[in-house]
Amino acid sequence: MHTFPKRLKEARKRAGLSQEALGRAAGLDEMSASTRMNRYELGKRVPDPELVKRIAAVLNLPAAYFYAVKDEEAELLAMFHRLSPEDRIKVVAFASRLDFARR
Repeated sequence: MHTFPKRLKEARKRAGLSQEALGRAAGLDEMSASTRMNRYELGKRVPDPELVKRIAAVLNLPAAYFYAVKDEEAELLAMFHRLSPEDRIKVVAFASRLDFARR
């Protein structure tokens, strides 16, 4: 399974939403929401970037989460997204110190 479909399905299930509920919450027409989300999860279609942003907002995730190839990168993106602005600054500063220490 490709990265986007896998991440979409996992995130939707983790949020406890049906395909239809997620599609409708992301602004898709209620008559086609379930079918379209199903096609995205199967990898038969790819949503445009604007729809990915809306889906991400519904799931409280950054859009980049859906494209991260490695699981630990995706999880880090999700955690970072949920942090307060102050804590994000702390995380970036900490990561910078780790990166500097390796040089």
